[in-house]
Amino acid sequence: MASTQASRRDVFRAIATDSYRKWPAYDTTGLYDRSSLGALEEDIQTIASAWFAHKAYDSIDEFICELPLKYVDLTPHDQYDEPATYEIRTLVRTFLLKEAYGWDHETALLEYLKDQPVIQQQLGFETLPDQSTFWRTWHCRFSPDLQETIQESARLLLINANRKGSDVPRDPLHDSESHEETSPTDHEVLAHADEITEQLSHIAYPAFSLNRGDSCEIHPNAFWALQTYLGLRENLAANEGARSFFYDPQRDRTPLGHPHRTHIRGLSLDSIHEMYHEALQRLINRVSETDVFHRAEVRELSRVRHDGIRRLSR
Repeated sequence: MASTQASRRDVFRAIATDSYRKWPAYDTTGLYDRSSLGALEEDIQTIASAWFAHKAYDSIDEFICELPLKYVDLTPHDQYDEPATYEIRTLVRTFLLKEAYGWDHETALLEYLKDQPVIQQQLGFETLPDQSTFWRTWHCRFSPDLQETIQESARLLLINANRKGSDVPRDPLHDSESHEETSPTDHEVLAHADEITEQLSHIAYPAFSLNRGDSCEIHPNAFWALQTYLGLRENLAANEGARSFFYDPQRDRTPLGHPHRTHIRGLSLDSIHEMYHEALQRLINRVSETDVFHRAEVRELSRVRHDGIRRLSR
């Protein structure tokens, strides 16, 4: 079924009325702005999850062509200094299509677009670039971070489409490593504490809030980062932990132990439960995008199907 104004309105109404879906992501937290690629990736995941749940939508091509990108500022990720012939949003859509289909070379992308004049028009091309222009776009114009965002976003939309029963051009897990991962040791976790905290700051921290005035100089995320820092270490009190937290990462402003303890204790039990619930939901949503989660889901569905057939055969 072709996209209509009514069906698009249904999708974005579903997003707006779901308390766990936040769109656009840059408008829900001070951690993002219009140029944040992390926000763009979250938005693609949010829209894809609602899009493919709608009965009108099952086309990867249509999703990519209809994906809202006008509000996204891609200028910091455009490595061309001079004006270019092709608008960068059009090219981002095009390479999202390439990654979704899993084509290794631009030639396959170009041949596909030549055979699909409607898709070509919906992407925004009046005339198609040649193969060398596509190659330079990916290797010279797009920043490495933008390349990674396009690759990850393509995988996310394939997972969402596949989960809702839509046909997908390739297995979203085909690039996954086949070996089993081992759990990290405590030492390895601490060695990557900054990386873990950074990931948490984008996913979980927006769910938490402190009852503080508007003129506070220390960002509230500093409190949650300190709380995470304390939680990753055993038997570390607030005062000692705050001093260690300040000297270890060399941050500009961090909470002292006493104010940190006071603010945390000032939170009601109900508000803590509510914030943890929302943070956990955000973490689950992000984990559901991963290859490991998707493989586990596929295995579980296969197991349930096998058990059902076995019971019926008795």
